[in-house]
Amino acid sequence: MLNAEINSNVLKDLVEIVGTIVDEVKINLTEDGLSLKAVDPAHVAMVDLDLDKDAFESYEANETEIGLNLKKVEQFLKLAGAGDVVRMEHDEEDNRLVMEVNNITQKMALLDTAGMTDPNVPSLDLPLNLKVKGKHVLNGVKASENISDHISITANPDGFEILSEEDEDMVRLSLGEDDLEELSANEEVRSLFALDYFSNMIKCVSKETTLDIELGADYPIKIEFSFAEDNGNVRYLLAPRIEST
Repeated sequence: MLNAEINSNVLKDLVEIVGTIVDEVKINLTEDGLSLKAVDPAHVAMVDLDLDKDAFESYEANETEIGLNLKKVEQFLKLAGAGDVVRMEHDEEDNRLVMEVNNITQKMALLDTAGMTDPNVPSLDLPLNLKVKGKHVLNGVKASENISDHISITANPDGFEILSEEDEDMVRLSLGEDDLEELSANEEVRSLFALDYFSNMIKCVSKETTLDIELGADYPIKIEFSFAEDNGNVRYLLAPRIEST
């Protein structure tokens, strides 16, 4: 059972955050909120998201799971203006999600969740942790997009660097310890990542969002941040590209 109302901005953020990884997702509902875990088809990226019931205007649910086509939800949300309230109800008899906004009602068929398992989130003990404002990383990624299809990320006790280079072209974002919100590092680490995946993961964050990044040498990068006025939490994992020797 689900009967809820939510600000369209929050729902749009959720769809964008998850939609960078998958088009279809299983959402786990409890009386305290919702959660989901999903891996992209290439098994390169993972998203792990929680949204507390306090993020909703009103929320009532029993423990259950529903399968959503995010593209359908995204299309429906184009009917909602900024700040509009979207009403959602689970029609259990017909297994449909009923959504209402601005006097428009849409009933969409839910996906069969029988084959949609929750992926295991790997337990990573990464040696470096830093916190950085989204504006810095967004600028670094934007500059890199004109250079190459991959980026290297390096961090050490003195700071953080995003580097993109191809042939004779190069662009570098360098942030010293004073430019970061927090830095905990005892060694230098470096990993290479596909730029399109990395860019998609951070394009939904605001300039003032604080990104909590964990990094290791040739290990997946973990990017964590809050949304929905800190009532939602997102964890992305992105596998590295291993450089050929």
